Amino acid sequence: MPRRAVSQSSVSPVHRLSRLAILVVALQGGAAQAQAQTPINDRDKVLPRDVLTSDDPQRIPRRPSAATAKQVVLRGGRVFDAVRTAAYPATVVIEGRVIKAILPPGETGWAADAQVIDVGGKTVMPGLIDMHVHMTYPDPDTPIDEQSTEGGGVLRGARNLRYFLESGFTSVRDLGGVLNAPFQLSDWSAAGKMPAPRVFVAGHIITGTGGHATERPITPNHGPAYQWERNGADAWRGAVREAFKQGASVIKVASHFSKDEIAAAVDEAHSLGLPVTCDCETIYTELAVAAGVDMIEHPLPRSDRTIAAMARAKTGSIPTLQVYQNVLDTSGGFYGSTSRRFIMTSQSNFDMFKKMKAAGIVMGVGTDTIGRVNQMIPNPYIAELKWFVKGGYSAPEALIAATRTNAQLLAMGDKLGTLEPGKLADVLVVDGRPDEALEDLARVDQVIKDGQIWVSGGWVVIPPHAPAPLAKPSPPAETR
Repeated sequence: MPRRAVSQSSVSPVHRLSRLAILVVALQGGAAQAQAQTPINDRDKVLPRDVLTSDDPQRIPRRPSAATAKQVVLRGGRVFDAVRTAAYPATVVIEGRVIKAILPPGETGWAADAQVIDVGGKTVMPGLIDMHVHMTYPDPDTPIDEQSTEGGGVLRGARNLRYFLESGFTSVRDLGGVLNAPFQLSDWSAAGKMPAPRVFVAGHIITGTGGHATERPITPNHGPAYQWERNGADAWRGAVREAFKQGASVIKVASHFSKDEIAAAVDEAHSLGLPVTCDCETIYTELAVAAGVDMIEHPLPRSDRTIAAMARAKTGSIPTLQVYQNVLDTSGGFYGSTSRRFIMTSQSNFDMFKKMKAAGIVMGVGTDTIGRVNQMIPNPYIAELKWFVKGGYSAPEALIAATRTNAQLLAMGDKLGTLEPGKLADVLVVDGRPDEALEDLARVDQVIKDGQIWVSGGWVVIPPHAPAPLAKPSPPAETR
């Protein structure tokens, strides 16, 4: 499974401050109260960065591989490394799972037996990251008796992950799925057993009884296969521990909850080394920010006072504007949901986005791909990036949000998100100039994850398996 860490010079304020016992302002009842937040237990003192661990926030020590590191060279293209906003001509050298070097044009510092790929006229950049997906949720045509089975979830997830991989994504953050299916997909992807991006998993959404995604009428994906309804601080703390046990990379909580419930969940998650994100609105967003959550999902209603509190607390945001635009375009609004008791408009959502940008809130890019939206990828993601540009980002800045910023919000900034020597080799080659025209992101040529070529010429590549040998037969007994 994928796992956590912080980038070097480009470390975000979110993770720089999450390592300290910071003070944030909890605005409740009109009074400002200082509250010390639990720092994330990052284990740097006992697990130095040069120790090989799992590539996710749990950072489990792992045995070094004895395999010989082969080199792949992407030669002759323009490099958008997401460290700077301008692309430049260079050659990217990959060795094994990591980026070994970025060489100026004309240099040939690679092994004689390296695989050299000509990417002239194309753009080499970090693989895209989607911070809010649901790989295993049912599609509208999924039979009702298959909507809450692990097997159905794994099959849907495998298909959807392939769509993302061939669209240039090397990491996704799955924020809720059916039973153990997301964890199975994460494990298989991490082991290179299937064509898929890295999958950072939340598992079950944690909410109070009757909270988000548990509303009546009850459907399979509004039940215990997808959500945990828990009541009381101890129960919320226990749910976080259970998610960690299953292999969670992030904890997702949702309205409704009490002050002590959200505080217990954040405290336990941070003690275990996991970030917390919240699907919440109105007063619940205030409570979540005061408790020290790391991110808030969606453009759900919040006051200017809460936005100011987010800025002070360095709380990140995944605005997911496009998916709510889809809802407004197709349904006109939210109806029949006890966890969406508010009015949203395109303008109010966009105004909130602009207020968060003006406040200096770090924002990442996610799509919230429920059901059939997975089959629309990469269109919703490109549309989301265009919202960022409409809201004041340049195209290169939007791509940095999609890569470097997203990696930092994943707590993987030291391993993912930029093209730099030592980073994991998650690389996208685009037949175009996406830093100038975002539409070019749809022109995927090569996708490399973990140093392995998974997409070539726009097609997913699955190498044949090496047949395992039979056991050496024993000689037959002599006949008499």
